[in-house]
Amino acid sequence: MAKDGDLQSEHFDVLIVGAGLSGVGAGYHLQKRCPNKRYVILEGREAIGGTWDLFRYPGIRSDSDMYTLGYNFKPWTDQKAIADGPSIWKYVNETAREHGIDKHIRFKHRVVRASWDSGQARWTVEAQHEGAVKRFTANFILMCAGYYKYEHGYMPQFKGMERFKGPIIQPQLWPEDLDYAGKRVVVIGSGATAVTLVPAMTDKAAHVTMLQRTPTYMISLPAVDEFGKRLRRWFSPQLAYDLNRAFRTFFQQFFFRFARNRPEAFKKRLMKRMAEQLPQDVIEKHFTPPYKPWEQRLCLVPDNDMFIAIREGKASVVTDHIEEFTETGIKLKSGQHLEADIVVAATGLELQTLGGAEVFVDGRKVETGKCYTYKGAMFSDVPNLISVFGYTNASWTLRADLILEYACRMINYLDEYDLAQVTPRLKGPVEERPFVDFSSGYFQRAKHILPKQTTRAPWKQRQSYFHDIMDLRYGPIEDGELEFKRAPQPALSEHAHREPALAK
Repeated sequence: MAKDGDLQSEHFDVLIVGAGLSGVGAGYHLQKRCPNKRYVILEGREAIGGTWDLFRYPGIRSDSDMYTLGYNFKPWTDQKAIADGPSIWKYVNETAREHGIDKHIRFKHRVVRASWDSGQARWTVEAQHEGAVKRFTANFILMCAGYYKYEHGYMPQFKGMERFKGPIIQPQLWPEDLDYAGKRVVVIGSGATAVTLVPAMTDKAAHVTMLQRTPTYMISLPAVDEFGKRLRRWFSPQLAYDLNRAFRTFFQQFFFRFARNRPEAFKKRLMKRMAEQLPQDVIEKHFTPPYKPWEQRLCLVPDNDMFIAIREGKASVVTDHIEEFTETGIKLKSGQHLEADIVVAATGLELQTLGGAEVFVDGRKVETGKCYTYKGAMFSDVPNLISVFGYTNASWTLRADLILEYACRMINYLDEYDLAQVTPRLKGPVEERPFVDFSSGYFQRAKHILPKQTTRAPWKQRQSYFHDIMDLRYGPIEDGELEFKRAPQPALSEHAHREPALAK
């Protein structure tokens, strides 16, 4: 890595990392609320869109409705509430173009290091660009790089994988030329990716089997939003969108609280709806998890597509553990053998924090696993950095928009009071809690790198949109937990020190 003085640097008021859903949103909020701030977006890949440009597997879609996954400032006007990946990609790119955000993006700039210097009250950011190091300085960083590694997903090492004669595919690295027509496909996993892939691949595959260790709670919703269509007939696009967004947000939050407070009643309701689609013995064996609802994220099945594929014999579910791979498929611990021409390992994400960059504060490396999360948006003892992390129980963008509004409020507050630095400082003994109250494998594997939370605000994440509105949008900036500092005074030269005496 280049040393000080080796590289010239560009300075910006705000540096945004990532040009996906959150990064483009950050550009909009900055332009609207901090119009005098000069900003840049550093994107490691060659395109806008983040997740929605990276993932290209069959059927790729949102697992949240687009009225809450979409931005609060740009109405989603498509009839489908559960949108496919290309439609979401188009939506994000349209937003960037319409507001001129795309002009602020530097592509193929992968941020590898960010260093805070309290003496200058600024960040120095280094990015890899086509084999060279580019340097930037900034007063504030907005980290919008998501929460998982783009290079690869999580791939367990199963016994005998090298013996399998067919391809083993990671959805995150889907080959464009993969031909699965007439092939027997086994999809390992039971999360959102697997539940998307299985029905989507039945259009060409001879048969698709979802192999899971543990069942997942699933809920079916219509892909096309009839309520939204009616609202658009009665109101302007923005008002119709706002009303639908508010309704769906309330719906999401209500059912999450209902599931957590009355898990058995919620489970009974889910099972009753599923009984309309599948035989009881299939539900009990393959769709009844051993954990309570919303201890892991519910999987969305739009228009019952997966259940229909199972009923029609195009897809099936097997609940078992893998013993080993064979030349022609997978042998299970029960003794059953699944014949396969192609295996898709939809086995989860590999998480990272801060976009995978090394971060230093006055020479000390930040270990995020030892930090505490302030309002779910900042890290203890890390100045002038806000990181976007959405909801685990609702749409990502609901919280991303609120965090970005809060970031703009914070930046304007620093300007208003002639301040240069804000740092969350945790005081007194605390009772630690994990970053998220989720038992999903990808969160459990990353516990050591995720920041902790406590049992008291603002060091506690409530996973409540309505609480976050009052806190992030309207709550006071100063709450006794933040340390503010003015800009460092430049050192006076020897001549400047003598000047008052000479004036006399």
